[in-house]
Amino acid sequence: MTSRLEGHRRAGYRALGLIVAAAFLYTILWDNYLVYRGVWSYAPNRVIATIAYVPIEEYAFFILQPLLSGLLYLVLSKRKTTRTSKPSFLAKGSRFGITLMVCISVLGIFCLAFGGDRALYLGLILSWCGPVLAVLMWIGFDKIWTARRAATASLTISTIYLCIADFVAIRMGIWTISEQYSLGINLFGLPIEEAVFFLVTNWMVIQGVAMLMPNIASSIPA
Repeated sequence: MTSRLEGHRRAGYRALGLIVAAAFLYTILWDNYLVYRGVWSYAPNRVIATIAYVPIEEYAFFILQPLLSGLLYLVLSKRKTTRTSKPSFLAKGSRFGITLMVCISVLGIFCLAFGGDRALYLGLILSWCGPVLAVLMWIGFDKIWTARRAATASLTISTIYLCIADFVAIRMGIWTISEQYSLGINLFGLPIEEAVFFLVTNWMVIQGVAMLMPNIASSIPA
């Protein structure tokens, strides 16, 4: 049993490593475009240096955020998970997830095409994350459903933590979200686009790690 647990742990670390690398590469051009368009900007005296348009601290964040939510998921998923023996339900859930993610993508494209400047940031977020989440839901819905309690807990904790950190950074003037390119809707003082960003990116990480992991319910004793 110890060797099975150790193997499961190594598989989790390998999965997380792949997701961190994928997240880093997938985010570079997108985030550089945001700064180029002026969707968000930073105080030059608050960063060490920049590569292209983005501060190096932001590149570090591309690695640190998936490590945060991914490791939290791995820790929580070692607990007892919910088993399911309803393949027809899982098939329906997968279709629903794909449909939802496609709708998110379409909404993002709609915001970009017809929403004007104020919807630019939200449109870029949704159109960027929607296709990835659709693929992840299609391939790995059964994995995330099996570990849904751990996934929900890690998603909630990591999203709230990052929202608080972002709120503090904005208040300190480390970076600024453009009023021209955002909806102007705040959640407890945080632009709604920032909260949506943390929610969907943490979801992408957790879903990706879950998809690459072996079956938790069959690998870890209840």
